[in-house]
Amino acid sequence: MIYNTEELIQQAIDYGFTHAGKLNTKALVFMPEVRDMCNANLCRSYNKNWRCPPACGSIEDATEEASKYSYGILVQTTGNLEDDFDYETISETGERHKQNFATLVDQLKEQFPDVLPMGAGTCTLCEECSYPNQPCRFPDKSISSMEAYGLWVSKVCELSDLPYYYGTKTITYTSCYLLK
Repeated sequence: MIYNTEELIQQAIDYGFTHAGKLNTKALVFMPEVRDMCNANLCRSYNKNWRCPPACGSIEDATEEASKYSYGILVQTTGNLEDDFDYETISETGERHKQNFATLVDQLKEQFPDVLPMGAGTCTLCEECSYPNQPCRFPDKSISSMEAYGLWVSKVCELSDLPYYYGTKTITYTSCYLLK
């Protein structure tokens, strides 16, 4: 059983994340402006996925849910790009991050049944989401992103003393786990 944040950070690194650090819970400011960016639908998931706005709940719901947690960790996966159009590395890095994140979620749930994971990007558990006609097929496994919660990820990283940007020709995916 892991009892302290440093051990959790090391566990995250052991699970394959490139970077991990202590989450400053005061940095969790849920912003309607971030949700408004979701509404622009650049990722093509707005109003099409149970774990994206508007289906994932309101900013007020997110704030209330997160207020029940006292600490957490941020995890990141960074990939090195050959050039700005290296979509293969971008995709591979995102997939590796998603796989490591899900694996660590399962591990943490054994130790912390009430863990609140916030991922990177939309939920992709199902090839096609059942939203809005049927309930979510995997409500205990599906995860909303930090952005879906209304968090400005770069600001959360900055206020948690974890870099968000690792230099030119890099891509970094960031997620977090909230714990009680």
